[in-house]
Amino acid sequence: MQPTMEEFDSEDSGVQDVGPQINGLVVQLLETMSVLLLRIRQKLLEISILICVILLVFWVALFLYGSFYYSFMPTANFITPVYFFYRTDCLSPHHSLCSFPVANVSLLKNGKHQVMTYGQPYRITLELEMPESPANQELGMFLVKMNPYSKAGHIVDISARSAMLHYRSSLLQALGTVAFSPLLLTGASEQKQSVMVELYSEFKDDSYNPIVGAIIEIHSQHIQIYRAHLYIFAHFTGIRYLLYHFPLISALIGVMSNFTFLSLIIVLSFLQFNLGGRRTRGKAVMQQEENNEPDDVNDQSEPQDEGKALESFDDIGYKSVEVEESIQDVGVEESEDDSREFAEDEPTCEAGDGEMILRHRNLSQSMLQSSQVLTDTTDKTYQNSVGVCSSC
Repeated sequence: MQPTMEEFDSEDSGVQDVGPQINGLVVQLLETMSVLLLRIRQKLLEISILICVILLVFWVALFLYGSFYYSFMPTANFITPVYFFYRTDCLSPHHSLCSFPVANVSLLKNGKHQVMTYGQPYRITLELEMPESPANQELGMFLVKMNPYSKAGHIVDISARSAMLHYRSSLLQALGTVAFSPLLLTGASEQKQSVMVELYSEFKDDSYNPIVGAIIEIHSQHIQIYRAHLYIFAHFTGIRYLLYHFPLISALIGVMSNFTFLSLIIVLSFLQFNLGGRRTRGKAVMQQEENNEPDDVNDQSEPQDEGKALESFDDIGYKSVEVEESIQDVGVEESEDDSREFAEDEPTCEAGDGEMILRHRNLSQSMLQSSQVLTDTTDKTYQNSVGVCSSC
């Protein structure tokens, strides 16, 4: 059977009913997706800002710790070579050395900065590499002297220490030579000794007269030296000891402490800013409400006053109507009374000093305190009475 027109119409109406629903669902889905994307974008922005702030605070904390370490920690060690010289212009031809070996050592880093910090104790040691030659073995003890001097050239202090080679017998030297002969033949080892001479155990530089150099002198003309180095080691105590001997742990603790402190300051500042903004907004709202309250009161009072005025006007009109009726009633009664009462109630005219004096009956106190409408009616009665008097 072929479908009828009614079935086609019902199918078209069903399609038309489904179309708006699908459009509504699509629009709602698009709105939901847009809101979701906006929230995701906001969250990503907040997370990126938070990461940037954290990185900035971390770098600031690291910079603060580095600045503190650089300013608080003095030079831990300073090593400089020592070059000895001596005079050769001897008066006696039998001596080739006319003076003791002497060296002038600078105690400035890069020729500008002080090596030693004021108040920090230092240990100063001279290292001498001396060959195990017969001359040095026969030398025995010798004296090493150090004279630090200031920038003005004044001697600040004097230190003198004695030193000597370690004793080794001829048999021990022979066995050592045989045992280390391969190394000795290849040049990997040498027959020498390192003599450490401690010149100062705890030397403190004076802030009023800082030293810039030192003169080192060895009181022996026959000493033989390969090379020499001057070592200056800082003797740390307290926090400096921890910072120097445990650098990684100290750096971690210092950076985390600075990071925590800066983060706390930022959080407190953020909370204070928000609270201050809320307080100011609250004060502004309260002031606006206070400023709007009188207007509202006036707006509310005006209709009330208008209503009261209308009510009073209605009361006055009603009272005026009653007064007019009462006046008409009084006029009728007066016309019916005898002539004697009429003469007493009726106003009379009397001449006095060229002026007309009007006498009328006394009205009640309530009529005198009535509204403007009542006074208008009384004025009309006055005019009528004046007309009567004029006719007389």
